[in-house]
Amino acid sequence: MRLRSTIDFLLYDWLQAEGLTSRPRFADHSRDTFDAVMDTCERIAREKYAPFNRTVDLQEPQFDGEKVILPQCTYEAREAYAESGMLSAAQDYEMGGMQLPYTVEAAANCFFAAASISIGSNMLTSGNANAIMAHGTERQKKVFAANEFNGRWAGTMALSEPQAGSSLSDIATRAEPDGLEYESDALGPRYRLKGNKMWISSGDHEMTENIVHLVLAKIPGADGKTIAGVKGISLFIVPKKLVDAEGRLTGERNDVALAGLNHKLGWRGTTNTLLNFGEGRYPVRGQHGGGLDGRGAGAIGYLVGKPGEGLKCMFHMMNEARISIGMAASMLGMAGYHASLEYAQSRPQGRPIGEGGKDASRPQSRIIEHADVKRMLLAQKAYCEGALALNLLCARLVDEQYTGQSQEAAEARLLLEVLTPVAKSWPSEFCLEANSLAIQIHGGYGYTRDFAVEQYWRDNRLNMIHEGTHGIQAMDLLGRKVVMDGGKGLQLLAARINVTIQRAMQHEKLGTYANQLARALADVGSTTKAAWATGNPQEALANAVPYMQAFGHLVLAWIWLDVALAVLAMDKDLAIAAHRGSMAAQRYFFHYELPRIGAWLQVVKARDMTCAGMEEEAF
Repeated sequence: MRLRSTIDFLLYDWLQAEGLTSRPRFADHSRDTFDAVMDTCERIAREKYAPFNRTVDLQEPQFDGEKVILPQCTYEAREAYAESGMLSAAQDYEMGGMQLPYTVEAAANCFFAAASISIGSNMLTSGNANAIMAHGTERQKKVFAANEFNGRWAGTMALSEPQAGSSLSDIATRAEPDGLEYESDALGPRYRLKGNKMWISSGDHEMTENIVHLVLAKIPGADGKTIAGVKGISLFIVPKKLVDAEGRLTGERNDVALAGLNHKLGWRGTTNTLLNFGEGRYPVRGQHGGGLDGRGAGAIGYLVGKPGEGLKCMFHMMNEARISIGMAASMLGMAGYHASLEYAQSRPQGRPIGEGGKDASRPQSRIIEHADVKRMLLAQKAYCEGALALNLLCARLVDEQYTGQSQEAAEARLLLEVLTPVAKSWPSEFCLEANSLAIQIHGGYGYTRDFAVEQYWRDNRLNMIHEGTHGIQAMDLLGRKVVMDGGKGLQLLAARINVTIQRAMQHEKLGTYANQLARALADVGSTTKAAWATGNPQEALANAVPYMQAFGHLVLAWIWLDVALAVLAMDKDLAIAAHRGSMAAQRYFFHYELPRIGAWLQVVKARDMTCAGMEEEAF
């Protein structure tokens, strides 16, 4: 299967997305409207994104001291995406949206990720606006979210700081009330922010008339001190350019300055910035007691939600971003897989080995005829199509969470909590491995810029760090998600897996794999208990990453078995080559990958402290 046919199969034949049209929110839609969205996105990605993937890699953003300079193709791609309506695809009609299921939106966005992941950073704009829709005031929704959805403005998330990184409890950005009547501003309680933010994707550019920053900062108490830890963090809307209560630009620049650009290994087409808030480079109006009182330092920001609940509000955006990163990793892996498949089908090298060895007089074989190249291709297919299925499943759970019946919605919410760390991290690790295999298939050409696979690897390497590092996701999974509410999330996942196991037991072709999956499920369950047997978090979490690797492999094995059931339901005799390919990928995963979980789980079960107990001096 190539990308469109793979997506169509997973979307319609496996996830039954067409059935969502029976729900009131999606009643105006049909398979035809879903396909029309997919057709439009596929065309824009082919025409405006794919031809310029190498361009934006070579022509990185430049800062001339005043503004960021980007290649023209970036502007044109962003404009085409905004005009397509995809920024607001899942929103209400009243917000200019299509009320499109998130499942279909996620599937349609796959084409852009595969064509050129680093053009645009549109997912941040949508995520930013969605967070405001969830936690902002009606005025904030109308002014900020609506203008992001319609494409006039862009959005960012500004969390990390140079000294804090992923440790958000240590952020130092401060927000102080702006004047005596700060709470009466129509756009929300008005504050002055001062601090520095690092690694802000799309933090500055000229592609839109304004940029809306969602910024985490701490509000000091009466003693001038901030609350330690995450409980003191609040969330603020900080526009690059100030606006009035109707969303009109006032002509005044906010005190947000671009301090410099970060030049990364990959995603080079995306502007990545260090931003200084409130350093005084762009002093703005001071409001005290309702009247203007000169100009001063401090970026104007408007509180979102309640003080001290900033992380709760931002997690709405972060969880969405994590699924998007998982999808990005999947698509980069898929792009490399398709490139290496095409290369393997055309590159002659070597000859078959017969009983008498190689016959040099015979024509060369194409490298796809060699068993080891087939192994590398099949590994890529199993990783990438499996990861795509996982993230589409998570998107389907989002729709279930918001439009399903109460019981189904509650279960979807809980299942999504458990699966989100896996959906972000498993593709980031194993689709990166797929990119490495794509380079290997290309041989010496693979690490030259004559072929795209080296760029796919560089772009994908960032995803193990994007939106929470691998280790942080692993600790979230083992330290919180599988044990919260007495382990209800893990129990729910196990129940879903057992349904697939029971169905697969009825198929002659799948019975052996069903038993293998059942053993793996039991092993993960017993290991989870063993990790926490002493109740000591230091011991339990010492091997959180091996646990997540095993857990992810369990989830992917479940998905592949479920996909195999969908294949057999529509093509019992496997007359279609693409379906035979899916079944081969399923077998590969069970034969080559699932057995690996034993080694990962062993150190978790034993609460092995080899790594955690290593002396610093001994390194």
